[in-house]
Amino acid sequence: MTITYKDNVDGVDWRQLKSILMEDDFDNGRSPEQLQASFANSYACSIAYDGEKIIGTARVLSDGICNAYIVDVWTYTPYRHQGIASQMMQDLMARLEGQHVYLFTEEEIVPFYEALGFHEQGIGLSTVVGKWLVANPRQSIRLRIGA
Repeated sequence: MTITYKDNVDGVDWRQLKSILMEDDFDNGRSPEQLQASFANSYACSIAYDGEKIIGTARVLSDGICNAYIVDVWTYTPYRHQGIASQMMQDLMARLEGQHVYLFTEEEIVPFYEALGFHEQGIGLSTVVGKWLVANPRQSIRLRIGA
């Protein structure tokens, strides 16, 4: 088994990713096209492969100056506990020098992130504006081209 990591979305098979996320019970309802837009609009990403098969993802949203938020950290279940998520996190963190990095996770995963230097902080709150996963396409385009 040779695991490789990519820091871009070139050549990603979004349908394969959607399928494996569903199989692994890590699907939040995004279509392959929405997954592609999510990753393309990210500040940085790390995608792990075993050959041509996607086995892990992590991405970061950031203003590039002081605030970053890590999302979509996932490793395909048969590949867990082999350092794949740790490597993806290290790859992302290396690109976030000087930034406050935040993430939200399940309680049972907290020790993993603490081992990477994270600590519990404050109370997180959330809301959904409008209907879940229905975005204005112009907003996505504007974000990508800096308009």
